[in-house]
Amino acid sequence: MPQTNKRGTLSADVANALSLLASNGQSIFRLEDLIAATHWPRRRAINLLYQLRRSGWIVSLARSTYLIVPLEAGPEAAWTEDALVIAGHLAAPAAVAYWSACHYWNWTEQVPRTIFVQTTRRMRSQNRKVLGVTYRFARVLSEKFFGTIERPAGQGKFSVTDREKTLVDALDRPDLCGGIRQVIEMLPEAAEAVRWEKAETYLEKMGSGALYKRLGFLVEMLGGKVRVPERERRMEAWRARLTGGYAPLEPGGRASGPANSRWRVRVNVPALAQTGARG
Repeated sequence: MPQTNKRGTLSADVANALSLLASNGQSIFRLEDLIAATHWPRRRAINLLYQLRRSGWIVSLARSTYLIVPLEAGPEAAWTEDALVIAGHLAAPAAVAYWSACHYWNWTEQVPRTIFVQTTRRMRSQNRKVLGVTYRFARVLSEKFFGTIERPAGQGKFSVTDREKTLVDALDRPDLCGGIRQVIEMLPEAAEAVRWEKAETYLEKMGSGALYKRLGFLVEMLGGKVRVPERERRMEAWRARLTGGYAPLEPGGRASGPANSRWRVRVNVPALAQTGARG
């Protein structure tokens, strides 16, 4: 049932305040914005926020940050630009990332039911639902939070990982991108879209040999499907950066599987086991 049916009526001055904020493009606003729009005393504004939250006219996104609930809000609004804008207000710093970024860059036609958010902030919960949309937070170290760009959306804006960082993150956390088989499906499209010099700078900045192992293995396995400029030179450079030990192709997957000695990858995906035996 739409949330609008649960709302109480508003007095004229309260309705006017919300309309004023919305007309100024402030569907997401702070306490100070409300005070500036209404010229009310701080205590009165705080009391109003409490009443609006209880009656369902606004929801709290973060401390002193609120969202005016749109009239059309409902569980079916699972993927909208507004949802991407909201993501940036749930944690700071934050960027739309992983599978959501892959969808944003048109590398997959599958629409993830969850919006994945990368942040350096320690969140109370890994998941949060706002207006029927589930947000999944993935915390990273500050040195791994880079490669974000700002994009407009409606009357707001949001941050999203750029194409190169999206590729690197997919290699780092395929589990947050639909799994390694989803990454394999996206790789040909991603390889055409990224600037490889920039991608390799990002790979080095991440400081993980496992990323070179997965990338090299997948590019070699897919052959001509993945177009990489100066392919042989780059692949030799990736091999030179391999670290000791074997990295699982699917992090968090089964521990068993054939070992590919050329790329030092444990192919723990049954469907790719025959390919993994080579090396």
